[in-house]
Amino acid sequence: VQLQASGGGLAQAGGSLRLSCAASGSMSSFNWVAWYRQAPGKEREFVASIASPTSTKYADSVKGRSTISRDNAQNTVYLQMNSLNVEDTGVYYCVANRRGNNYWGQGTLVTVSS
Repeated sequence: VQLQASGGGLAQAGGSLRLSCAASGSMSSFNWVAWYRQAPGKEREFVASIASPTSTKYADSVKGRSTISRDNAQNTVYLQMNSLNVEDTGVYYCVANRRGNNYWGQGTLVTVSS
């Protein structure tokens, strides 16, 4: 299983980014898919997860301005982030769970400038 995260880059505060997590195989085979992030000098933290279109969770820090979605036909999970702030800076990782195993992608860097 390989997960490829992309979509990171440099954004202005108040802007938006859409991150993508593409799976090498069928995304529908995963029980859930989540995004985590790690800011410089900090521990990795949960951002959002999706098990089904109606089963999503968000960290308080991104709730209300982020949307996680899953396109099984494209084998991709997306994280739309709006109203970005400098605290959103970090490396974003996607992780997927299948049969009790977690599979991590390589991460994509998001840098938000003020």
